[in-house]
Amino acid sequence: MTKDQIIAGFNPNAAASVHTGLFGLPFNAEQSDIIIIPVPWEVTVSYGSGTADGPAAIEEASAQIDLYHHDYPELWKRGIYMDKCPEKLSDLGKKAKAEARVLIEAIESGIHPESDKSLSDILDSVNDACGKMNSWVKERAAFWKQQGKMVGLVGGDHSIPLGYLHLQGENNPDFGVLHIDAHMDLRDAYEGFTYSHASIFFNALKTVPQISKLIQVGIRDYCLEENDLCEKNPDRIVVYFDREVRKRFYKGENWDGLCHEIVGKLPQTVHVSVDIDGLDPKLCPNTGTPVPGGLEYEELVHLLNVLKSSGREIIGFDLCEVAPGEDGWDGNVGARMLYQLCGTMAG
Repeated sequence: MTKDQIIAGFNPNAAASVHTGLFGLPFNAEQSDIIIIPVPWEVTVSYGSGTADGPAAIEEASAQIDLYHHDYPELWKRGIYMDKCPEKLSDLGKKAKAEARVLIEAIESGIHPESDKSLSDILDSVNDACGKMNSWVKERAAFWKQQGKMVGLVGGDHSIPLGYLHLQGENNPDFGVLHIDAHMDLRDAYEGFTYSHASIFFNALKTVPQISKLIQVGIRDYCLEENDLCEKNPDRIVVYFDREVRKRFYKGENWDGLCHEIVGKLPQTVHVSVDIDGLDPKLCPNTGTPVPGGLEYEELVHLLNVLKSSGREIIGFDLCEVAPGEDGWDGNVGARMLYQLCGTMAG
């Protein structure tokens, strides 16, 4: 059947059938305008874990979401399809995570890789594995982009979008990143890992010169090294600290005005990067590094809507650090945010 025939025969008001695709939609990859690449990778996490199960939890929870989107009523007709992550890559991630755990425990005990050859070998192995993940993400995103698809990533920890950002740089002479997070992720090789989840934007700014502006929103947990980097690069990095934003609220400013200010500092072409812990922890209680404070769900939705209404081109997104709990709440919130991001990108 053609896509139009499938749309005509599909009832978007019905409950999703068992074993249907993402959001219960009936489209295959060819018929879908939007491709979601799952990257179940959490090799360098050093506190809570579980984000490798995020893509599966989001896919499962997506079946419970009504398809009529308040902002984009016909979004479902575009088709949203979740790709497959190769089992070989998933297995590599599990092996590298176990190796990284050994190294992290050694560092926490005061032993550093440079003083122990076996630890140094482990570090090299983990960095090599993460490099392979980055290469696969870039190649897979390029594969779908070449077919005219819009592409989003779902992680996994926040290290996963580096390869995609490299591709964005190759395809766009200039673009900005709207980064929602509790953390700056600007550490240089945190705990020795070149591709740490805490180093994603240090690496991106260093290796993707096409990123002309990094706008960070929701930030409330960071180190001196990261703060210094921001202060030394004010033309390229703009941080909206959560506490400072709240101060502006308390003095009478409103979120709509702040959203327009934030979006106004972005270039015409934008990649959106969302770490779920940018939200209030009540919305993501099982995420790996929760921090008090953060955005309410509708505050983030409004920011994304202001971004969309500004006429900027959304060239891609990533959604990371969703770690499912026993009650399914994190997956529920993650699936709804994924649907919103699809609408922001596709309209």
